[in-house]
Amino acid sequence: MKQLVEEIAKALVDLPEQVSVNEIESQQSIVIELAVAKQDLGKIIGRKGQNVQAIRTILNAASGKSKKRIILELLE
Repeated sequence: MKQLVEEIAKALVDLPEQVSVNEIESQQSIVIELAVAKQDLGKIIGRKGQNVQAIRTILNAASGKSKKRIILELLE
């Protein structure tokens, strides 16, 4: 999941070298923390949150195998 989010984020931003993804796993959920450059934060969120919502939808579809809830957090 971490690699999936990292590849999507790097494709969206202007400064792909500043993308960092951290994965925290617990018994029932996986929290994925995504940090990008400050000027690229709007590109990840998208107009009316469409981009970040699309990433969350992909993660929820991919989480069917692991049977864990996946939470995507954007860090500043």
